[in-house]
Amino acid sequence: MFTLLAGVVGAGIVHICVLMLVPYYSSRDAWSQVSALGADYSFAAVAGEPARKLLADIDPLFEVAVCRFDLTGGLVHATAGGTLPFWSVSVFNQRGENIYSFNDRNMSGAGLDVTVATPVQMVELRKDLPEEFAQSIFIEADMTKGMIVLRMFRPDALSEAKARAFLASAKCEAAEEEG
Repeated sequence: MFTLLAGVVGAGIVHICVLMLVPYYSSRDAWSQVSALGADYSFAAVAGEPARKLLADIDPLFEVAVCRFDLTGGLVHATAGGTLPFWSVSVFNQRGENIYSFNDRNMSGAGLDVTVATPVQMVELRKDLPEEFAQSIFIEADMTKGMIVLRMFRPDALSEAKARAFLASAKCEAAEEEG
């Protein structure tokens, strides 16, 4: 009887501790940490201490930028112009899990052009594809909130200037749903 009572009390204590920790961990997910870097729907450079907290294995030869988005109001369209030795893009969900990634070798043009949408938004978009999305890589994601992470290779001073220009031209915009 004592063992049973000790087990129930122990389980109760564990459950109370877990419930007390929920607010702490819910505010420390990837989505929340990225919010400190800048506004939604704009690429913010990730450097210094925030970079080390978000990306433990960040390569010093890469410039990194991130854009938070919310698909509940419409799809997101990210673009950037210019040429670099190499760049890559990853789309992460709110928990920081990689949903999709690609690099500059997958693009038909010279810059970044990617559209992220929910399955329903993608069906609507493909019914009457606007010209601005003609060269876009489409990512259908079953999520509402996420992040686009842009990594730009900059091995030397010239590439660093090009990476900064590429980032300056980068846009991450919400596109309103029609209909």
